[in-house]
Amino acid sequence: MAEPPVVVAIINSNPDVVRLLRTNVERAGFVVVVMHIEEIKRGVSDVEMMFREHDPKVIVYDVAPPYDVNWRFLEHLRASSIFAGRHFVLTSVNSKRLRDIVGNEESVYEIVGEPEDVAQVVRAVKEASRARPTR
Repeated sequence: MAEPPVVVAIINSNPDVVRLLRTNVERAGFVVVVMHIEEIKRGVSDVEMMFREHDPKVIVYDVAPPYDVNWRFLEHLRASSIFAGRHFVLTSVNSKRLRDIVGNEESVYEIVGEPEDVAQVVRAVKEASRARPTR
């Protein structure tokens, strides 16, 4: 019996980037659910309910400017028990600037719309989907 496909959550605020990522991640064989960061911040989207319903193993999360504020929000989300055991693939439009500001050494994939940008994210999603749960 075949295993069900892995669910990937794309959490981003740019509809064009969401569409680009969704299409390519789905083409790689994953089921994709989407949440917009601003809707999470305003309480319009219920992350816990969506995660209970879809149980994404991998989260593709975009850190947008202002980097310090949005990095703190990401850290706030990660501290929630609902995120435990899930793997993150971080994206940004300027990964170098993000690292300069937050001083973090995590892998951040820069997305400017080039095919290779998206291919790198898809490869990272594939790797994360095979990894053991974290935390």
